[in-house]
Amino acid sequence: MIRVLAVDDHPLVREGIAALIGCEEDMELIGEATNGREALELFRQHQPDITLMDLQMPEMNGIDATGAIRGEFPDARIIILTTHPGDVQVSRALKAGVRGYVLKGMLRKELLDTIRAVHAGHKRLSSEAAVEIAGHATDSGLTPREIDVLRLVAAGNANKEIGARLSLTEVTIKSHVKNILAKLGASDRTHAVTIALKRGIIDL
Repeated sequence: MIRVLAVDDHPLVREGIAALIGCEEDMELIGEATNGREALELFRQHQPDITLMDLQMPEMNGIDATGAIRGEFPDARIIILTTHPGDVQVSRALKAGVRGYVLKGMLRKELLDTIRAVHAGHKRLSSEAAVEIAGHATDSGLTPREIDVLRLVAAGNANKEIGARLSLTEVTIKSHVKNILAKLGASDRTHAVTIALKRGIIDL
């Protein structure tokens, strides 16, 4: 039996997972959590074979929860479930040690196969996530400072305000913004924010 823990803050998603797993003879759902902290507690109690982890959750997100669980249980097999196929998000999840990445829109089609593959010791990425990673493999990444600037741009701040917040001159902020637009292939600030959100570089 493959013992599965489902972690998602949306009851409908958990119900959908329970229904899918309930129809399989080789799987059982042994627990449900609504955030990363609960996930860690339930993992300690049950030590499931597979953990299905939502990415965006209150209190502790899926990547932080994955890191916390794998800090205590290095062999934990965790599959991320998300609506976001952004390449930066996928890379971050893989670095945290996840073994699978499934888009919620593909749950019915891909979830059970992914659970079995990861349980057998393989890694599984949804095709959309793999395409995103391949598409940006040679891109120049944003520096931590550029990401700070971009977050403040996303929050609606002008260059002068961003400079004041980061203790930098307006000229330096303009230079950072120019680099951000070039690296992201964006036509303006709004376009840069849209791209960054889609790729998982920042979240709101």
